[in-house]
Amino acid sequence: MGVSGRTGRAPGNGAASVTSRRFAIFLTVVLSVWAAMHGYVFWRLSSVPWVADHVARSGVVWTAVGLAASFPLARWLNARRLAVFGRPLELFAANWVGVLFLLLTMLLAADVLTLGGWLFPRFVPLVRAAAALFALLLAALALVQGARLPVVTEHEVRMAGLPPERDGLVIAAVSDLHLGTMIGEAWMRRLIARLGELKPDVVVIVGDLVDSEVGALEPLLPVLRTLRAPFGVWAVTGNHEYYAGLDRSVALLEAAGFTVLRDRAAEVAPGLVVAGVDDLGARRQFGGNEWAMEQALADRPPGAVVLLSHSPVQADTAAALGVGLMLSGHTHNGQIWPFNYLVRLSNRLVGGRYDVGGMTILVGRGTGTWGPRMRLWRPSEILRITLRAD
Repeated sequence: MGVSGRTGRAPGNGAASVTSRRFAIFLTVVLSVWAAMHGYVFWRLSSVPWVADHVARSGVVWTAVGLAASFPLARWLNARRLAVFGRPLELFAANWVGVLFLLLTMLLAADVLTLGGWLFPRFVPLVRAAAALFALLLAALALVQGARLPVVTEHEVRMAGLPPERDGLVIAAVSDLHLGTMIGEAWMRRLIARLGELKPDVVVIVGDLVDSEVGALEPLLPVLRTLRAPFGVWAVTGNHEYYAGLDRSVALLEAAGFTVLRDRAAEVAPGLVVAGVDDLGARRQFGGNEWAMEQALADRPPGAVVLLSHSPVQADTAAALGVGLMLSGHTHNGQIWPFNYLVRLSNRLVGGRYDVGGMTILVGRGTGTWGPRMRLWRPSEILRITLRAD
């Protein structure tokens, strides 16, 4: 098996300090937005007739504060090894994230419809009440959709340089499993059984197998080791492997029997090469190797190239370097409509199949869920890809 490329060195103290500052800024922005979302939603809910008649203003404020604190508190409890309290609270709080987003969206739509309450002022409270009820209905539907197993999306991809004897080779691609406190052993067993039914020659994991705590996955190692394929299981890191601790996450993936491609390429079979990079988006966020893709594809074995890159970025670079198929995830295609429209503001490639410079790129919707166990019009997905010789 030919291998090329090397993993970059760990950052020094200066780089670690920059990373810490960037993370502090990122966390401050996230918490500020989180507080503002609660402030707006409960401000508008306070004018809904039933709420105004039955709930004191102080009750509305303290409900907003409690719900805003629920998710950070759950993570704090889990970090202090108080999972008996933290995990049930996290389940509730994570799903509240989805409910809050839908309430925010529908109440904003009501404000647009009524020009912030200026148009048809007599009916504004009823319009807001209808918007809130519709949001709760969508949330219930999203919970049902989020509990379902992923759908299988079939693709055929012609690959320049693929030898005739590899024609018909099947790759099963999963991404964004987010295993941990929210998605665990029972779900993973069902997924592995489903993957086995697809009879893939190769299985690839395109980042974010880990959610936030590597320790929560270590009991799942016996289950993960049952995931096998004739030409192996190959994996790359996503941004959540960075958040959970990159070295420890990689160690867990390797302990599961997966081959982790960190800025390198490997020959899966004569005439077929799989390359992979540590998540480019996390590197952009925290700093890191700017030439990872070039490094991964340098001095690679001959043959058709499949690139695993968690974030769907630098597709033009990959195409110019001779990649025939790029597999990505990360975006979840929005996961909960209409969040996909916001995702488009920062991602050119959001979900589905694209052609970039003659290269096919498939951006999966994610096989699991992040945060809320909810999906709305964006079902979880396994990609089943049949390669064809050009």
